[in-house]
Amino acid sequence: MMPFAFLPNLGTTELLIIAFVSLLIFGNRLPSVMRSLGKSVTEFKKGVSGIEEDIDQAVTSEKKTTPPTDRISVNEK
Repeated sequence: MMPFAFLPNLGTTELLIIAFVSLLIFGNRLPSVMRSLGKSVTEFKKGVSGIEEDIDQAVTSEKKTTPPTDRISVNEK
């Protein structure tokens, strides 16, 4: 396992103990933090999908407004 800069050579058991103690300390705030994190991820996804829809609409409107370019060669001599 890669050692941390401030806590070198932490094993799995030590990490589990630290996680358990932090869960005991911050356990009552953890559901609200996760709820707000979930809401922010949902809003981010909505924003990204809105941007994708705007780009798709812009591309399709450019295709509709641009007339097809047929190249007809006219040789007049």
